[in-house]
Amino acid sequence: MYNFNNHRNIMRFLSKLNYLYTLILIFATVACSSNSQQPNTLSEKEESEGWTLLFNGKNLDGWHLYNNRLPSSAWMVIDDYIYCDPNSESDRIDLVSNQQFENYELKFEWKLEKEGNSGVFINVKEEPSIAQTFFSGPEYQLLEDSHMDFNLPLKKSGCLYNFTPQLNSVRTKMQRQWNESRIVQKDGKIEFYLNGHQTAKMDFNSEQWHNMVSKSNFKDYPQFGKYTKGHIALQDWSRGVSFRNIKIKQL
Repeated sequence: MYNFNNHRNIMRFLSKLNYLYTLILIFATVACSSNSQQPNTLSEKEESEGWTLLFNGKNLDGWHLYNNRLPSSAWMVIDDYIYCDPNSESDRIDLVSNQQFENYELKFEWKLEKEGNSGVFINVKEEPSIAQTFFSGPEYQLLEDSHMDFNLPLKKSGCLYNFTPQLNSVRTKMQRQWNESRIVQKDGKIEFYLNGHQTAKMDFNSEQWHNMVSKSNFKDYPQFGKYTKGHIALQDWSRGVSFRNIKIKQL
């Protein structure tokens, strides 16, 4: 004979389990929300360590087009990130920080469209006689995994573009996920990091660097790699790129 009492007890037990599971999910969601930090803001710890925002999350204050060209721009702020629109009719001239920096730690998040190609330039010298940011500034390479150049060692994300391969093999995150990058420069010595792993290092004052430049396709740009202080520049080469959480700490 079927025991209805046992059936009711089992159903009550399962109902309680479902209730407890729901409570656990709610508490976990609340905990995650309380521990997460809003993009383009500084935590108390970051403020105490001397970090400042290079992007306020609202507009492009603190940035301008290289050599102040053209009043229109393909760069814009969408939601809480800087975006370079690949479909814009405006020329995609690089976006440059108003300030110059010498000894610093820079961190930023980025993501690329499919087959995207971008970069962050450092120590950029800005003057009308220098036509492009990359005529003076070395590049932290950004490359989406489906790009045709992805397997070229000197063009992987986090490389010192065209000079050194990744020190440690690091893959970018899946499309539409934010990658985390960091650049440290002290007395001309730089270190690049991608998603927590070091990917490059170089001393811009060294003979090694000067020799590498003299044998590269940058040898025809007399200002390239000559500086250890300058502007920071954001580039988009073709498909669209997004940046957020751009923060800097002077060393």
